[in-house]
Parts: sequence; C-alpha cells; structure tokens
Amino acid sequence: MKVLVVGSGGREHALCWKIALSDQVSRVFCAPGNPGTAQVGENVPIDAGDLDALLAFALENAIDLTVVGPEQPLVNGLGDRFRAEGLAVFGPSQAGAMLEGSKVFAKEFMFRHGIPTAASHTFDNREDALSFLSSGDAQVPLVVKADGLAAGKGVLICEDLESAESAIETVMGERAFGEAGDQVVLEDFLSGVEASIHIITDGKSYVILPTAKDHKKIFDGEKGPNTGGMGAVSPAPGVDHSLLSTIESEIIRPFIRGLQQDGIEFQGTVFFGLMLTENGPSVLEFNVRFGDPESQVIFPRIESDIVPVLASIAAGNLSGSLALRDEVAVTVVGASVGYPGAYKKGVPIEITRDLPNSATLFQAGTKTADGKLVTAGGRVFAVTGMGQNVEDARTAAYDGIGCVRFDGMVYRTDIAKG
Repeated sequence: MKVLVVGSGGREHALCWKIALSDQVSRVFCAPGNPGTAQVGENVPIDAGDLDALLAFALENAIDLTVVGPEQPLVNGLGDRFRAEGLAVFGPSQAGAMLEGSKVFAKEFMFRHGIPTAASHTFDNREDALSFLSSGDAQVPLVVKADGLAAGKGVLICEDLESAESAIETVMGERAFGEAGDQVVLEDFLSGVEASIHIITDGKSYVILPTAKDHKKIFDGEKGPNTGGMGAVSPAPGVDHSLLSTIESEIIRPFIRGLQQDGIEFQGTVFFGLMLTENGPSVLEFNVRFGDPESQVIFPRIESDIVPVLASIAAGNLSGSLALRDEVAVTVVGASVGYPGAYKKGVPIEITRDLPNSATLFQAGTKTADGKLVTAGGRVFAVTGMGQNVEDARTAAYDGIGCVRFDGMVYRTDIAKG
C-alpha cells in the first residue's frame, strides 16, 4: 500500500512512524511533513490546506489510503473531495468535521443526543452576550468559547464577570479570532480532572484507543497560559475499567447513535476531551482528529499494525482489533521560549547523543536550513519514554530530553508526576 499522511506536526510524525512499521505499506508520503517525517517516509511540498493539490497528488500517485492529521482540511471538506473521486481516506465528512469546526454545532449535538456536557448559552452578537452577563443569570467562573476554529486559542476561562466581558470583547469586538468569533458560547465552568479518550470509527462500530491525559499549561504545577499541550501520559491516571465503561455507555455509544440519527458520515477519529467531575464524566469538546501530544503516547502503546484497521474504516466497514502494550508512555514537549506567545524561529537544534532505547523523538516545529536542523514553531519536538510504570517512563522521557538542546528551549519537569 501507498499511504499519504496530511500535516506537518508532531502528531503527523507519530502517525508516519507508526504507519511505516506496517508490513502492508510500501511507501509513506507526508504533505508537507517535517524533517522527522522525512526519516520514515517521503515529504511532499504540498500545504495541508491545498485540497486541489493534495487530491491531484493522490490521484496521480495511486494513493491507497490517506490519513488526515489536522482538523482544518477536514472542516474544509477534504474527506468529501477524496471520497467523491473514489479515494480511501481516514477522516470524517465535512458535516462530521463540524463537530470540531463549530462549538455551537457540537453543543447542540450533545444536547440533542443526551451526551453530558456543561450548560451553555449561545450568542451571535456582542450586545446580547454582554446583556446576559449583566442579567444576573450568569455564574462565574465561566468559559467563553469562540464558535469556530481558532488554533486552540479560542477558549477563555473567566474567573469574574469583568474578565468575561473582556473575553467577549476580544472574541466578538476585536475579532481576535476572525470569523471564528461570529458566534460565542458562554459555558458553565467544570472542575475536575481532564482526560482524553480517542476512538476510531466507521460511524457504526468503533475501537477505543489507549486513554491519555495531556498537560496544557506552559509551566510546572499547571500554571501559566494554556498551550497546545506540553506533555502527556498514557494510560490516563484515574481512568480505570469501571470509569471507562461509564464513558462508553454515557458518551461514546450515544455519540455513535447521534451520528446515525443525524445522518452524519464519519470515518475517522473522535477525540473526546473530557472533564471527570464529581458528578461523572462530561464532554468539554469534540475533536475529529488525533490529539497532539496525545498521539505521541497513544501510538507507541499500540502493538498491532494499525494500517489494516484504518483502511477498513476508510472503506466504511471497520474490522479487526488492536492489541496494546502493557507499558506506560510519557511524552515531554520541548518548546521555544516565549511560547505560546511570540518566539524566535531558526534556532539551531543539536542532538548531543543517542537517545535511550526506550525513548523516541518526534519532531514538530522543525525544519532544515542550510543542511542543519532548526526550530520552526512553538512546540519544537516531543520525546516519548516507555516503561513498566510511570516512573520508568518518565525517566526514559527526561533522559531523552537531555539528549536534545537549542538556545531558549523550555519544558516542564512535572509531566505525569503525582
């Protein structure tokens, strides 16, 4: 098989790495990829948002399976475009992608199908949103969410009404997230422990992937601004068999029934961002692609060849199962100083020595300049360590982090600790 992976980050490197291990795969392409994906496949200089060029490449090169990493191409209809040409693609329809592309669409889906989530109110203009805050019905803390895709930055947690007013002004007045702020969701704040649950599904059947927990804050102790994720651990702490069964019965199965009742075609991944509250698990958000950095701990824990299962889903008829390694995975992200704000690019990266055998380096915000590896993003790489327990996996991950350096590199020292 020839497989095309769309995207250029750490998630895509992890995908290409896992796919390249398959005996059924002869060539792996990644568009546009990064220096890490080039180590396990062939990079193609096509932007992930250029649907016309991606489609032309897939047709001209007789690609057997396309796996889409980021959400934006799916929201733009890549899955529909490819399937209309008879191409197998692992990724939902444009309608299915709206579960991530629109917070309003997702909330209405959850309310309609009885999926537990925080109470919320939706507004399509700033005046009405501000009036709600002053009505006495709003309770703080609350969460202000831009409706559309905002590169992970459109969710603002507000401790008081003043900060909520400021958030609404940022989203709907200043248009900080562009068209993503055409509508805004004001949502009750949920407290508890977060967990990431991924499934892969053909819209009828599903397979639950290894559970994970990511760490979003930039600094140790869960302090500072949110990021795209500074590290992750799998399995997710606290998600035992009993809780996973509850999540399956109260969230996953109603979700699948909802797809069928609403006539939504879905052949891909669902990433449920959950809050484990004292009243049970509740959905914070849907994502329609693999998480990052969750992918970097999920794929190393899957012992089976994933390609046949992904291909069966793309064909609309899920078959097969996945065997898991009885090990813990921890990944730690090395980021550019200043992230998630402004940061420098083009800083030389040095790999000072070989990583331990139990650690794997996944590249994300990197590129090659004058034959040298340099930084090209906020989250530059992730090192995943494997072990029989959390401490062994942490040790492997941090030993691996010690093998890589660049000026201004920052990382958390407490991933998966405690």
